[in-house]
Amino acid sequence: MQIEGRCYCGAVAYEAVGEPFIRAQCHCRECQYMTGGHPLVALGMPRQGFVYTKGSPATFQRTDIDNATVREFCPHCGTHLVSKPANMPTGVLIRVGTLDDPTVFGKPELAIYTGDAQSFHSVPADIPYFDKVPPAK
Repeated sequence: MQIEGRCYCGAVAYEAVGEPFIRAQCHCRECQYMTGGHPLVALGMPRQGFVYTKGSPATFQRTDIDNATVREFCPHCGTHLVSKPANMPTGVLIRVGTLDDPTVFGKPELAIYTGDAQSFHSVPADIPYFDKVPPAK
């Protein structure tokens, strides 16, 4: 699969090539901050196949917690583009709203951190959901 996307103002664009390894909703409180209140919807793609094709993102990483996720966003319009979790060194989580064609996402395969979900959040009835994260296999 090859996908492309960009920020709201178009100053930063990217391309990702490879097979998605996850399609998810995250309801954690941190993601709620990043989205402005809703769950974050992300497509996990191989980090090796991800490249910025226009502009350069700004980054943010919390310094008050160990192994904090690196978040990349447009330095002009602020659009959150991707996250690079420390515990996922070979993957990148792309924000579905930044895809040129968001329909390639389909639907989430699972929802995580539903214990932090707000009453106005919804989880599709036909997918597994977890209070935190799925147990390790």
